Amino acid sequence: MGIVTGYFREVIMVFFIVFIHELGHAFAAHYFKWRILKIELLPFGGVAEVEDNGNRPFREELIIIIAGPIQHLWLIGLSFLFIDTSFWTVADHQLFIWHNLTILFFNLIPVVPLDGGRLVQLWCTYRWPYQKALAVSRWLSGATLVSLVIISGFLFPFHLNLWVVLSFLILANYLEWRQRHFRFMRFLMARQSLFKQQSFRYKTIRAPKTWLVRDTVKLFQRGFFHRIMVFDENKHLIALEEPMLLHSLFEEKQLQARLVDLIRKNNRSKTSSPRIKVQ
Repeated sequence: MGIVTGYFREVIMVFFIVFIHELGHAFAAHYFKWRILKIELLPFGGVAEVEDNGNRPFREELIIIIAGPIQHLWLIGLSFLFIDTSFWTVADHQLFIWHNLTILFFNLIPVVPLDGGRLVQLWCTYRWPYQKALAVSRWLSGATLVSLVIISGFLFPFHLNLWVVLSFLILANYLEWRQRHFRFMRFLMARQSLFKQQSFRYKTIRAPKTWLVRDTVKLFQRGFFHRIMVFDENKHLIALEEPMLLHSLFEEKQLQARLVDLIRKNNRSKTSSPRIKVQ
């Protein structure tokens, strides 16, 4: 279509910019030994898909996210070096700068799966428990996307490429919402094997003994090892460690188990945590 419409050179230019952008994500992910699933180049952009269970260090994910947008800076600088050469005219330079800036700033819009949306999601997981963080970031992404659709309807009602991009973003956000439970469970499942590989800060969760295991794990936050403090019938304060809840959830399939049930089980097996008498 680029050849037919006379925009082949411009299409190649855009694909080159998008390709370098996605390679920035991929090289950063490879450096931190993240598994790279695939890199897609689409007619309206690109996607670098990596395996992420939500438990990687914040610093690593931040670097991987910004490694894409930062590629545009050296691309713009390279264009200034080649300006007025035999193969790079002023018109080429201006068009190249325009496409770089357009892709850069569009990617920083806080909509998933754009880099701006991923940055907002990363900040939310730093600020709140993982499940709540995903919910807040989805809400912000959806609200921003609705605003973009309304603005585009008024200002660019016949801009075909823009509506293709918006349709892709709408579909991506719908799939993000559909997979919300799967993503949270993947976050919990991955934590079972992470404690020996990474160091975590301790975070205490105070919970009533009647809380269910499945409700308690919703308070788990990225980057922390959780200790749940529960009062038993004798007003003893008992500490339940996170692996105990994960074992009950995944190995024993006790979704409806209460925290007091875990305490009683520990008492029967004589492996309960040290108790602190509360006056």
